Amino acid sequence: MRVASVGAKFDCGGAKEDAIDVVNVEFQRVSERIQWNDLFPEWIDEGNSAQRCPVVPVPEDLGTKYAGIDVVVAEAPCGVNKRDVYRLQVNLIVANLAVTNRNGPVYVVFVGKCGPMIELFRCDDLLWAQEDVRIYKPNPNKLKQKLAMPVGSCQIARPLVEREEKKSGDQSIKEKPTYLLLLVDSSISQVSLRALRLAGWDHIKTIQRVKNPHAKKDSYNEWNYSKLRIWGQQVASEYDKVVFVDSDVLPLRNMDAFFAYPELAAAANDNHLFNSGVVVLEPSACTFRALMEARAQVVPYNGGDQGFLNEVFVWWHRLPASANRLKIFAGGRNRRRRVPEDVHAVHYLGQKPWACYRDYDCNWDRPEYQKFASDSAHERWWRVYDGMPEGLKGFCALSAKDEARLQKWRGRAENASFPDGHWKLKITDPRSHSLIN
Repeated sequence: MRVASVGAKFDCGGAKEDAIDVVNVEFQRVSERIQWNDLFPEWIDEGNSAQRCPVVPVPEDLGTKYAGIDVVVAEAPCGVNKRDVYRLQVNLIVANLAVTNRNGPVYVVFVGKCGPMIELFRCDDLLWAQEDVRIYKPNPNKLKQKLAMPVGSCQIARPLVEREEKKSGDQSIKEKPTYLLLLVDSSISQVSLRALRLAGWDHIKTIQRVKNPHAKKDSYNEWNYSKLRIWGQQVASEYDKVVFVDSDVLPLRNMDAFFAYPELAAAANDNHLFNSGVVVLEPSACTFRALMEARAQVVPYNGGDQGFLNEVFVWWHRLPASANRLKIFAGGRNRRRRVPEDVHAVHYLGQKPWACYRDYDCNWDRPEYQKFASDSAHERWWRVYDGMPEGLKGFCALSAKDEARLQKWRGRAENASFPDGHWKLKITDPRSHSLIN
């Protein structure tokens, strides 16, 4: 048996030493000058094909120098926190070793209290664990997909499946069927369920809501951990991969191409974080259990599911910004606040278009929401509304409470003489004349 040791002290135990060939894997430690934000920048020039990531050294000759490896033993460093570049380097080296043996499976043993990165070594592949020892039998195909990704969100790369198709000319890799799946909870009425089916949702699953332990009672984010059910057994038993789309995201183009990305892939949010409005993930009952166990200990930066997921999945893969075009305009870029026509989806942050008058984006009327205002994105949503069956449009009606809210903020905008002038527009939205209770 041949064993590769990555920063670990290997003890043969009761085995005969001459039956075990132990080799120490040598590598150049990543520079301490490279920080996590260097690997996961807030913004990159997606149109620049020459864009490169900082170098996190992984020996290039692993497949030849350590050929025939049966077991990899590693001690994963804890680092200051999960976002530790050296910790990532060790995990990447171990993962590369695990896919080098073409003659059979490679087992991976992690020793130490911190364990591996779950983004590379999934709990589904965990064979045995006791105290500070964990034994994995990784899926080499899934590991190869992840190792084909850039070292961070510092670059957008074509997934491995696209490279293989280009090389072979075979398009069959992408020919698995895709489905529209909707998760709802028991608060959704039968009338609404019938309308959802009429709208095209033929695969609907009713889930039990998941409470956010860090949210206040009756707050807007009290139940937003229900999103974690995407990983649960109800979904995992039927689906290999999911492109999750949040309910305030409007898809405008086919998004099937994103199935080529491995878990977890998403568009950037700010700093080193991803936005959870559109996420490529791989359902797993095991991952779901791990997420549920982590709920109480992991404190989200924003109090919601996005903050939680960012603390769990720190190593993620950047989708192009067009996959989840955030409706936010800050920092002086895009002064006209236009959303490009070729985006795959628009994520409606702030006040939602169906909760505004059709005449203009009501985010203009509130100072703290003006960064979300866009006449272009607002008009785009109403274009889709116009194409809806007449029987569904009633679900977008305004209530008397909505009308009072809109009039209140519209009046305050007028009193403050906001320079955008949207408060001057005459309201012609027919919904304001047929309010519902």
